[in-house]
Amino acid sequence: MKASHLALVIAICAHSVFAQEAPVDMQKAREIFERAKRGEAVTPEERAYVDRAQREMRNRNQPPPPEPWTQHLTPLTELGTGQYKGEDGGLYGGGKNEPPASQLAAAMKASEQVTPLDAEGKLSADGKIGLMSAGMSNTTQEFSTWRDRMKSDREISPKVAIVDCAQGARTSIRWADASSDVWPEVDKRLKAAGVSEKQIQVIWLKLAEGGPRYLGEFPKHAQVLKDNTAKALTNLHAKFPNLKLVYLSSRIYAGYANTHLNPEPYAYESAFSMRWLIQDQIAGKAEIKSLPVLLWGPYLWADGDTPRKADGLVYKPEDLGQDGTHPSRTGQVKVADLLTTFFKGDATTKSWFLAK
Repeated sequence: MKASHLALVIAICAHSVFAQEAPVDMQKAREIFERAKRGEAVTPEERAYVDRAQREMRNRNQPPPPEPWTQHLTPLTELGTGQYKGEDGGLYGGGKNEPPASQLAAAMKASEQVTPLDAEGKLSADGKIGLMSAGMSNTTQEFSTWRDRMKSDREISPKVAIVDCAQGARTSIRWADASSDVWPEVDKRLKAAGVSEKQIQVIWLKLAEGGPRYLGEFPKHAQVLKDNTAKALTNLHAKFPNLKLVYLSSRIYAGYANTHLNPEPYAYESAFSMRWLIQDQIAGKAEIKSLPVLLWGPYLWADGDTPRKADGLVYKPEDLGQDGTHPSRTGQVKVADLLTTFFKGDATTKSWFLAK
């Protein structure tokens, strides 16, 4: 199997689990992937077959652990007009961490439209404002920790219904596929929370690629993440007709990673994927312009144990799990704190998130 084909299989199925069976036919797995890439229907059984192929190839060609990360990078929020591999700093580019006036105005207008809705999406004083997460394992770990803390927080509006729909092992390519297995699980979680699709109006989206090293060095892997995230946003918009605002975040620090799942500098560089999407919407690009308003949510990355200038955020080894990639309980709490600060304090959230 050619290395390029292996990279594609790994990208589509990173960290899937399958039962031990007879060796798979790699040519068959590659053909299934190519069919899916062309937009043809792929059954759950065929997806599981590609999952098995990915795992078997990893077992055959397991790379050595990444070299210890010793470099220091500047948080995007502090980079200013400095350069990183040809890209300037600032969440919105040009060294700016605040959205341009036009994007902020669009977000404020959308924020004014976020209001309690009944299950059919009609205005109702007894309705709900659905706030949902979408993303992979890190996202669900962090968001669920925050959601649980918000249950007893009397400062937030009782109309806000927070639902964690992010899922382990479901990287951006799964959310980019309108027929993937993420959507039945989303339906299941919404039903359990008593929230309908028409009540979802705000989403926190945090996505990443599994094994970005196989997709090419920056900017190649970041462009793949951007493209898949754009498709994911299109799917989310189609599923949730009253979706008004999507807040994007990139990954936390991964300098302690001991696997190739998503170490540095890939975690740091994923921020540019999110920024490029927002910049495309600001520029009025057709495929992005019609989506709900995109803004940065909290920026989660900090340079290891070097404190961020704005808030002193650091990530120590104990803030990450055994793989150095997923947050430990203390790491989850740090992200939860950032989410709390953002949703309680941002100009586009206070009007609907906080109790009147």
